[in-house]
Amino acid sequence: MIASYVEQIMGMPISVALRGPHERGSERQEAAEAVFADLRAVDARFSTYRPDSELCAIQAGHLPLAEASAEMQAVAALCDEARVVTSGAFEAWLPDANGQPQFDPTGLVKGWAVERAARHLAALGDHDFCLNAAGDVIVGCSRVDTPAWRIGIEHPIEPDTILAIVELRVGAVATSGTAARGLHIVDPQTGEAATGGVLSASVGGPSLLWADVYATAAVVQGADAVAFLEAVDGYEGLVFGLEDRSRVTSGWRLPTS
Repeated sequence: MIASYVEQIMGMPISVALRGPHERGSERQEAAEAVFADLRAVDARFSTYRPDSELCAIQAGHLPLAEASAEMQAVAALCDEARVVTSGAFEAWLPDANGQPQFDPTGLVKGWAVERAARHLAALGDHDFCLNAAGDVIVGCSRVDTPAWRIGIEHPIEPDTILAIVELRVGAVATSGTAARGLHIVDPQTGEAATGGVLSASVGGPSLLWADVYATAAVVQGADAVAFLEAVDGYEGLVFGLEDRSRVTSGWRLPTS
C-alpha cells in the first residue's frame, strides 16, 4: 500500500510516497509533515523572492555572508566545492543587474534541502520512500519484497512525453534545463544564460545534491555535456539537445516504457 502526501513549497509541488506497514499510518504522516516543515524553513531562509529571507538580506548588503547563519555558510561552502569539482561550470557568485558578483546558491539549495529532508523518511526503517521535488527525486527502499521505484524523465519540449525511465531502489535523479523556467541557467564564463544547445540534462547517482549540481553544470557545458558527465565518478546522465535527440552516458541503460 502506498501513502501519498503533497504540498506546494518553494513555488513547486513536493510529493512524498511511502510503501510500508498500514498500521504505522500516523508515523508515516508525521514523517511527511517533518519533510514539509524542513523545506518550508529552507524556503524562509534561502528564498530570493521573500524580502524577509536571510538570503535577500545578504544580497541587499544588509548581512555579510561571514556573519550569516551556520546553514547559510554551510551551503556557501558546498557551492565553493561545487565550483571546484565542475571546473567552474557551477558558480554561486553571479553578476547582478549592475554586473556586480552576488551570492545566489539557488542552483544547489533545492537538492541539498530535499536530500536533507529525506532523512525523516529513511528513519521510518521498514518503509520505501520516494520524495519528488518538481522532478528532482530521491528514493530509498528498506524492504526486500517491493519493486524498484520508476522515475520518468520528461521531454523538455513535449511535457506529456517521457524520454526514459530510471529504475532505482536507492539514489537520486535530478534534471536541469529550460522546460519549467526557460533560459535561467547562467554560464559563469559569460554571465549570460547558457545557450550551448542543451535543453535538459538529467543525472542519476547516490546524492541528489550532487546530481543536481552536475545536471546544472552539464547544461552549461553544452556540446561537451556528455563527456563532462562521463568523467564524473558514480553518476550517469541523459542529455537532450537542440538537435531533438537524447544522448546518454555509457553506464546508463534506460527503458523507455
